[in-house]
Amino acid sequence: MIYVIFKTKISFLICTEKNIRQMISNSAKYAIKAVLFLAINSSEANKIMVKDIAGPINVPQPYIAKLLQELAKQKLISSTRGPKGGFFLSDIDKARNVMDIVSVIEKEKKLKACLLSLENCDEHNPCPIHHLINPSRSVLIKNLKQKTISDLALDVINGNSSLPL
Repeated sequence: MIYVIFKTKISFLICTEKNIRQMISNSAKYAIKAVLFLAINSSEANKIMVKDIAGPINVPQPYIAKLLQELAKQKLISSTRGPKGGFFLSDIDKARNVMDIVSVIEKEKKLKACLLSLENCDEHNPCPIHHLINPSRSVLIKNLKQKTISDLALDVINGNSSLPL
């Protein structure tokens, strides 16, 4: 879907789904995929090691290890060390919303970043497209806050959405 959001005699500024997707970094996307993998495949009795997550979600092992360690440090996912250690999701972890994961990985910078890459763009000093993009950004954040990890995992399990795992 393509939206024309700014038009002058000289040029068009197009807001596409790609622009909206760019509000979330690859790191946050990888973290969401890894957490969904854990939601579907792990439990406290069945912990999963990083090497067993990296392949199915197609993310380099050191990269996903760093993301999962940060999520565990922030208590968004569970982990244990040792020979039977690994990562897993508890029922409490599964009840967290997707925005919790994005917030830890993004530190909120990317979600609030100006699409024109202006450093001082905000509500008080908006760029030319700030007020055109901000409603989409607000809807995205609202939707990420309303969906839990469990909701997304159930969609995959029930075949309502797909995720190559």
